[in-house]
Formats: sequence, C-alpha cells, structure tokens
Amino acid sequence: MSPINVSIVGASGYVGGELLRYLVPHPDVRVLQITSESHAGRPVRSVHPHLRGWSDLRFDALESLSPCDLLIVALPHGQLSRRIDELAALAPRIIDCSADFRLEDRDVYEATYGEAHPAPGWLERFQYGLPEAHRGRLTDASHVSGVGCNATASNLALLPLVRAGMIDEERSVIVDLKVGSSEAGRSATRGSHHPERAGVVRSFAPTGHRHTAEVRQVTGLRHVHLSVTSVELVRGALATAHVWLKEPMTDRDLWSAYRESYGNDPFVRIVHDKGGAYRHPEPRLVAGTNHADVGWELDASGLRLVALAAIDNLGKGAAGTAVQCLNLMAGLDEAAGLRSIGLHPA
Repeated sequence: MSPINVSIVGASGYVGGELLRYLVPHPDVRVLQITSESHAGRPVRSVHPHLRGWSDLRFDALESLSPCDLLIVALPHGQLSRRIDELAALAPRIIDCSADFRLEDRDVYEATYGEAHPAPGWLERFQYGLPEAHRGRLTDASHVSGVGCNATASNLALLPLVRAGMIDEERSVIVDLKVGSSEAGRSATRGSHHPERAGVVRSFAPTGHRHTAEVRQVTGLRHVHLSVTSVELVRGALATAHVWLKEPMTDRDLWSAYRESYGNDPFVRIVHDKGGAYRHPEPRLVAGTNHADVGWELDASGLRLVALAAIDNLGKGAAGTAVQCLNLMAGLDEAAGLRSIGLHPA
C-alpha cells in the first residue's frame, strides 16, 4: 500500500513537534509538508531539536501548501474556522487539533468561547476525535476534531461509570485537574515564564474551564464541573473526579465496569493495585506516550468514588490521539506509529 501523504499546518508548536515525533517514523505515512509562518525556510531540527537526524523537512509558508491525502491542523484556536473552506480544498480529510470544531452545538460554542462560531455550517461535518468514546464513527469520518487535554483526562476517568449507569446524575461531579506547563503552549506569557511558573501549585481555572463543555458533550452529565491547577510538571495531566453513585458498589463491580469499557482499547491501562507507590494512575509514567492510565478509589460507604485518569497532555491529550484518529480514518492498525513504553525513572 502506498504511504498516506500528510501535511501539518502550524507544525512549530509543541503539538506540531509531537505530531512529527509520531509521524516521521510511522510505517504508513509520508510527511509531505510542514508549515510555520515565523520559521518558513528553516529546517525542522532548528525548532524541534529532538528530530535531529530523523527528518530533513523544512518549514514552508502556508501559501505554498500543496494538496495532500490528509491535513492535520495545529493552529491556535479560532484560526482554522476562519479559513476552513480554503484548507478543506487541499485535502479530502482533515484532523484539527484546536477547539474550533469540538463542540456540536453552535449555542454551546458561543457560550463557551464568547463569540458566534465563524463557520457554523461545518460543525456537523466534524466528528469529535476521542477513539475511546467514538471509535466506530471515526472509521467513516473525513473531518475530525482534536480533543482538549483536560477534557480527555476527565472523560476517560468518567466514561466507564457513565456507561454502567452508576453515577447519581442529580449530584455534582467535580473533576480536579493537576496539569503541566506545556499546556500553555510554546509562546511564553507572564504566567508561563519559568521564573513565574516554577514551583507553583497555582489554581488558574477554579471554575468555568472551557473543556467542561466537551466533558458534558461526551459523557452527557449535566452537573459536571472542572477545576484546573498548574503544578510542577512539564508534561502531564491528572484528573481526580469526585463522584456520588446511585447505590453502593464494590471493587468487583468497578473492575467489571472498567474492563467492559476499556478491555479492548490499545492505549488505556487500568491501574488499581492494593499497594505500592504507583497503585494509582501517575502522569509521570505515561509521559511521552499515547497511554492513559485509569483507576479509582472507593469510599468505605460504597457510595462515594474518586475516579482517576493520567495522561500526557501532548500525547493522549493532543497529538497521540490525533494520530490514533488518522489510523482509524485510513483503515490502518489503530496503534501504528504509537507503540512506545514510558520512562522510569523520569
């Protein structure tokens, strides 16, 4: 089979670098072009030094982009939706890593992002790109949205409980997220500048985080709320979801629910050990991979549950899931180009 020609728009950011780390050695993909307006003409290694010796690609300006089989867009939020017709003409399939097409309802989009959607007619053409939630729909999709990293950790923590009908939906579900600095992107701000960011435990979105809308859309939970705190990590997100159950459950019940949800998923690992330092999901152990570790702790009453999910926000929370979607869209092995083992110690 001929390789799939893939181009990446906005490839100079952290997500772009992670996409290239997966796609350059991918057995069924040829990276045709990569774009960056600020780095046009420069070799990829000058921006992504970890690719030195792996790729001779150079960044192109967006205006020089040629047609390809599949286009991955890693532009900042709001940019693709304003030029979707132009870029859609270059490829029959698109994966967008931004938030532009994640939400199905234009009113929810406007309430979440504070403006009307620039291309509302395209919303229904994009499939939300979380394979663990919508794998069957992705195999037939031509346009796929990326996922929010905090939404992904939250959704993976909650989906087994939702599917098993265990959650008391009249009570609030609170998801507390601890996240690393790479969530802020490559461009430094006052808050992400190292002297201001190092050593912090900084609550930056106690309420109103935009990824909340994605969690409500995927899980169907009305009373779910996210609270996000920056901690001393570069990569990683840990979702700690506080849930009330409809009726008392046991560990055996929960093992059944989690295995039912994730038993056939290549990248979700159930972590629920009785002892040891790593008996619960830990972001450090999935750094640099597309894995998600999920687990739980059940209160003695059997009615209150803490559900956990750990991901690499640049991997499973962004580029890794995008490549997983590419594989599904193209009829490839879902795990192609994504098999890797995390580091320990790291």
